[in-house]
Amino acid sequence: MASVTLTTATTTTIFAAFVGNNGNSTRFNFMRRPFLPHFSRRRSTAANFAIEAKLGETQKTSLKFNKLGDSDLLISEITLGTMTFGQQNTEKEAHDILSYAFDQGINILDTAEAYPIPMKKETQGRTDLYIGSWLKSQPRDKVIIATKVCGYSERSGYIRDNAEVLRVDAANIKESVEKSLKRLNTDYIDLLQIHWPDRYVALFGEFTYDYNKWREGVPFEEQLKALQEVIDEGKVRYIGVSNESSYGVMEFVHAAKVGGLPKIVSIQNCYNLLTRFDLVEVCHPNNYNIGLLAYSPLGGGNLTGKYLDPDYVASKKGRLNLFPGYMERYISSYAKEVTAKYVELASKHGLSPVQLALAFVRDCPFVTSSIIGATSVDQLKEDIDAFLTVERPLSQEVMQDIEYIFKRNKDPAID
Repeated sequence: MASVTLTTATTTTIFAAFVGNNGNSTRFNFMRRPFLPHFSRRRSTAANFAIEAKLGETQKTSLKFNKLGDSDLLISEITLGTMTFGQQNTEKEAHDILSYAFDQGINILDTAEAYPIPMKKETQGRTDLYIGSWLKSQPRDKVIIATKVCGYSERSGYIRDNAEVLRVDAANIKESVEKSLKRLNTDYIDLLQIHWPDRYVALFGEFTYDYNKWREGVPFEEQLKALQEVIDEGKVRYIGVSNESSYGVMEFVHAAKVGGLPKIVSIQNCYNLLTRFDLVEVCHPNNYNIGLLAYSPLGGGNLTGKYLDPDYVASKKGRLNLFPGYMERYISSYAKEVTAKYVELASKHGLSPVQLALAFVRDCPFVTSSIIGATSVDQLKEDIDAFLTVERPLSQEVMQDIEYIFKRNKDPAID
């Protein structure tokens, strides 16, 4: 295991039957400016680190750090996803995964008040509790916490003390933040995102906007004013959105500009070989400079290829089979056939399916960080190693082959 020292050595394990590689050298040289909540906005400098993984004898790649939008958050290009903590993972397993991730140089974790997934009253908030107990033994200023407040929901009123319908308004945001802070065992949140919009949008596999589902949402300005309050209280540093559209991003930015309100610095949307979106222009640094936190770079695990064989042990243990209906679009649609094409493409170029899928998202210039979750340290190690052991950027030949498949199979995860 790599640790925060001058040098270390590990053995890289690559997806079976594909590529073998040995010898990681690790170099640390990272600068972080800690946040001082409530009483001070001074910044100080700490050590900075980067991780290098050798490719053969001459090629190598590093874990990089990117500025998140207009914020002063310098985040690792891998974000640790935690939505399995409390459902598929015990507290000890969660702590082991968290510690391994941060030992490898990852400095940001993603959680939400709704976690773990699938959402249910009996487990809601357990993910935060596991993170909070882990944080007790960690230097708080070395951990960047990104969490989320729920959007509109008629089915999740149990998350609030006295509400049948969740909305993105001042009362809901305030209660969400207070409860998140308590569960997480911290007095501030680095990044608070709106988990999904208050208004109607096409979500989670619903591609086409349904004209007839329009409903009046909490005005963008009102949402930002509510978020401004928790920022002014020193409880939140920066804000962002998730599962948003170009329209939503533009409205939030416009409302912030006109009203002198805080601007969103991030958007957390699904992005992978199978699922792409049209946010590139609005997120461009020369336009609105919104950092993309890409979730499901492996398509819920589908792009590993493990779901292609229903009798495969890893497939039976995978969450797409453990929780019927969850992300069903990836295994009950044409996506399965297209996944097989990507698996074949990876083999052609001497890569594992995991390496191909993660490197594709990694190399997108508009992606600030890829959110990678795992249910075991071994799985996380494989993902991090895959991310680091593929030459940067993917070759033009590989990209051309990817585009050939994509242009003939656009949006295959839509039934």
